[in-house]
Amino acid sequence: MTLTWEELVVDCEDFVAQGHWWADALGWEIVDEDDEGIELRNPTGAVPTLLFLNVPEAKTVKNRLHLDFVPDDQAAEVDRLVAMGATRVDVGQGEQSWVVLADPEGNEFCVLSAR
Repeated sequence: MTLTWEELVVDCEDFVAQGHWWADALGWEIVDEDDEGIELRNPTGAVPTLLFLNVPEAKTVKNRLHLDFVPDDQAAEVDRLVAMGATRVDVGQGEQSWVVLADPEGNEFCVLSAR
């Protein structure tokens, strides 16, 4: 048996705002947008895609799954994302080489140091 990772589904209060925010943040393409959700794809065509869907409940606790990103310039990327509406968050990480941010709906993600 073989499994292929197709997409990551992100629950949202406002999938339109979230989907467009992440498309801008990542530079990804919107490949499907309708009344039910927005799907983003890496412009290289690589999978998985990101699918943003509305749910009735708000986020209440720290994510159990989060995304990590490796930029060319960590400080510049953190500044860019914060200017776009991300916020720095403390999830108990202490002093680390990565920076924990949250998107406009509070979903945590990490910006790692350049490799």
